[in-house]
Amino acid sequence: MREFIIHTIKGIGMGAANVIPGVSGGTIALITGIFERLINALKSFGITAIKLLFSGRIKELFRHIDFYFLAAVLSGVVIAIFSLARLFEFLFRSYPVYIWSYFFGLILASVFFVGGTVRRWSVAVIISFTLGTFVALIISFLNPAIENQNFFYLILCGVAGVCSMILPGISGSFILILMGNYYLIVIDAVNNLRFEILTPVAIGIVVGLIGFSHLLSWVYGRYRNQTIALLTGFILGSLLIIWPWKEKIYVLDTMGNVLMKAGEPVVARYQATLPEGMNIGFFIALLIMVIGVATITLIEKLSLKETK
Repeated sequence: MREFIIHTIKGIGMGAANVIPGVSGGTIALITGIFERLINALKSFGITAIKLLFSGRIKELFRHIDFYFLAAVLSGVVIAIFSLARLFEFLFRSYPVYIWSYFFGLILASVFFVGGTVRRWSVAVIISFTLGTFVALIISFLNPAIENQNFFYLILCGVAGVCSMILPGISGSFILILMGNYYLIVIDAVNNLRFEILTPVAIGIVVGLIGFSHLLSWVYGRYRNQTIALLTGFILGSLLIIWPWKEKIYVLDTMGNVLMKAGEPVVARYQATLPEGMNIGFFIALLIMVIGVATITLIEKLSLKETK
């Protein structure tokens, strides 16, 4: 039960991160020490699992797919997404600089702790790190598409979103922004339980989780150092998106006007700016950033203790 609760809390951290554009649930999984186990558990859904299911060997099936671990993590993710969507909507509207500062501190510390797990830095590892940083930076400058409620496009959003949620440093929410459906799926459909939107997205999530986890597990198992370096680069490159001081760039419709949803303009992306001045708000943001760094440091120490 203690282990189940701990993994549920880690799942809540992943779910909370996935709600925020620019922050990746995969980053939380990596720094809390469950990334590799999560990938392997998702990968176990295959022919063997189907045979065990239809032969009625449920105990063996649960052991094969690491059922209780997955149930804990995914429960935490679902709890976070449905309970924190409204909270984060309020925080980003009322205290944007402070909440971005906290997550900037989280991700900044993650670069050092995740990169520190690379066992040996070689030329190939350095190239992987550089490539990951470059890709994440390019993604941050892409322009978003227009909202699309087509059934098959929503499935594609589910696939793309969940694959990027697994990858540390690549935000699933930010990918949905680029695809034009962040507000539709994460805010509107979740808060109002629009199952005509959530159902195709859920189909895409299941397909993406199982398919992508096989690929990622294969790559991670054979090229561990290069993979971690690539993921560390993703995390480093995403810092530009999470920079606390920024201007909002809004989504435009086909006529060139700002797209409105629920009476408010839809944010496409953020453009980094310098702080307005050395005022009290600036120092509060710095303090919150330090708290973010301290949070990851504490999580890292707890994870090392648990591993030992």
